[in-house]
Amino acid sequence: MARAPGTAPYACHPADSRGRLHAEELSTFRSPWQRDRDRIIHSSAFRRLKHKTQVFVEHDGDAWRGDYFRTRLTHTIEVAQVARTIAGVLGLDTDLAEAVALAHDLGHPPFGHTGEDALAALMAPYGGFDHNAQALRIVTRLERHYAGFDGLNLTWETLEGIAKHNGPVAAPYPWALAEVNAAWDLRLDSFASAEAQVAAVADDIAYNHHDLHDGLRAGLFTEADLAELPLVGPAFAEVDRRHPGLDPGRRRHEGLRRVFGAMVEDVIAVAQGRLAAARPANAEAIRAMDGPVIRFSKPLYQNLKAIKGFLFTRMYRAETVMEERASVTAMLNTLFPMLMDDPRLMPAEWQDEMAAALDTTRRARVVLDYVAGMTDRFAISEYGRLTGLRGAAAQP
Repeated sequence: MARAPGTAPYACHPADSRGRLHAEELSTFRSPWQRDRDRIIHSSAFRRLKHKTQVFVEHDGDAWRGDYFRTRLTHTIEVAQVARTIAGVLGLDTDLAEAVALAHDLGHPPFGHTGEDALAALMAPYGGFDHNAQALRIVTRLERHYAGFDGLNLTWETLEGIAKHNGPVAAPYPWALAEVNAAWDLRLDSFASAEAQVAAVADDIAYNHHDLHDGLRAGLFTEADLAELPLVGPAFAEVDRRHPGLDPGRRRHEGLRRVFGAMVEDVIAVAQGRLAAARPANAEAIRAMDGPVIRFSKPLYQNLKAIKGFLFTRMYRAETVMEERASVTAMLNTLFPMLMDDPRLMPAEWQDEMAAALDTTRRARVVLDYVAGMTDRFAISEYGRLTGLRGAAAQP
């Protein structure tokens, strides 16, 4: 039976929060994690997710894009919805789960995972690049709106969740993560709270669902191609049994919503079983466990491996997508050294940051912060402005 949200003994409870790096008075009507959630939603980095993409690159006139494909923002909203649902059923703090979910992709650069791969290669000599670490840098340093501190001054629990929602982090750490951890030990060698683990699994559920949907809409594969896939094929077969002759659009939606529901129900059932067996007394007991308490069952995990393998071949490595990957990688490989060599090409506030950088590594990190914060369309626009190439000619 479901617990009331936030009532489980193993939940993170607001009264037990480790607080904020910079002390603030408690809100009279919001919990610490409600305030974290609200600060994330009102941040500049969150708004920029609107024009950062998952798989398909966004630029004007792109035949592969449209209003129906997911962006980082719509993906993040879907993750937050799933996280609240699962956390609520398990008696966890839904506000903390939502806050971690809303922040989990703030550090993604333009052009999705392709942009991350390109920046990781460019930053290899300077301490590396990781989008989770960059998200921490954004919420602790780069958002500069509050009078008393840089960043959003989020609670320890939300920062912990951003840092290690996917599990313990092994040293050596990316420089941005090491910087935050030095200021406030996030216990990177342990698991995160159950709420953060929920956000991580919600991420998997959301992208497995919507990448199938977006791939179908893009014409990279058809429903017939999915018939032999575990979980997906049976879901469509069930729709056909219950609703014979359903029009294609409704059939697609009904099939994929069943896939979505099966993933959510599996996670809840596994978590309830593990929690009942382990009987963790508090949130610290969750962190001390020898594995995640929130995860898929082994059979479903194997099914998802097959689905991910299909998506990797038919979507992430599709010819048109690979052409886009090559194009935007070349774009970033051009922009980054140009900005390193001539800071005057950046806005005035970033020129000031570069002037204060004392060595090449610090200069590279300033350029990284600037480039990683770009949206897809702004990166393409800046490439065109700085190279003199416009429109179709701006594609390397």
